[in-house]
Amino acid sequence: MKTGLLRGGVLIASTLFLAACGQREVSYKADVQPIVKQHCLECHAEGGKGTEKSGLLMTSHESLMKGTKFGSIIKPGDSLSSVMIMLVEGRADPSIKMPHGKESIPKEKIDVLKKWVEQGAKNN
Repeated sequence: MKTGLLRGGVLIASTLFLAACGQREVSYKADVQPIVKQHCLECHAEGGKGTEKSGLLMTSHESLMKGTKFGSIIKPGDSLSSVMIMLVEGRADPSIKMPHGKESIPKEKIDVLKKWVEQGAKNN
């Protein structure tokens, strides 16, 4: 009897642990877009300094995925190599850390962006 209860308890605990570890799918519309709106659109909207300099418009998923006049900034499935993530984390040249001249994006929000890229940077 005790063995059965122990096994049942271990099974329930394992199931709860695995469920907690599971990755929730990050939504572009619900999770990413609000971060971009708050931290990026001041410069990367139509007529913004960042858009004028780099060609990067961040007003939609399509424009974000298009990237800059120099190339793409998001490599779906690979946040480590995605230029956008490098820039917000400060892994590129510190003089071009984004948002440029502003307070850094909080780590929790950068983690959301990274997770979205790792999950394929979907328009969901």
